[in-house]
Amino acid sequence: MFEALTRLFAKPEAPADLHDPKLAVAALLLHLAAVDGSIHENERSAIRGALMDHYDLDEAAVDRLVREAQKRDAEAVDFYKFTSGLIQLDMDDRIEIIRMMWTVVFADRQNHELEDNMVWRIAELIGVSSRDRTILRNQIRGKAAEATEEG
Repeated sequence: MFEALTRLFAKPEAPADLHDPKLAVAALLLHLAAVDGSIHENERSAIRGALMDHYDLDEAAVDRLVREAQKRDAEAVDFYKFTSGLIQLDMDDRIEIIRMMWTVVFADRQNHELEDNMVWRIAELIGVSSRDRTILRNQIRGKAAEATEEG
């Protein structure tokens, strides 16, 4: 009973700010992985790797970020709540977000039309040109094809 009272009156952990680029990007990547109806382990690994590499996070930090991002994605009704803060980033950072998205798309060696559509929409919302989006798509698709041939 004491634990229940303690939890009741304890200060809740401050929610992560949706304008935190790490949280917004993590939520978008998780949504992207699930948009085709299932999340493959390769996609989960790609998300974790992209977040760890780009934001220099350790595994525990990525675990916390992914848990919070899953919660926020489940509550979201559209992408605007995630992309509105990302438009403020430098163009290089926004291009890197689209690169991470394509990495997740091709992690399972498949490219579903819903994934294509989502990357297109996010690129438009954060101001990445269709030219840059297409170049990145072709680069990442080529790397995924090379990895398939080697493996």
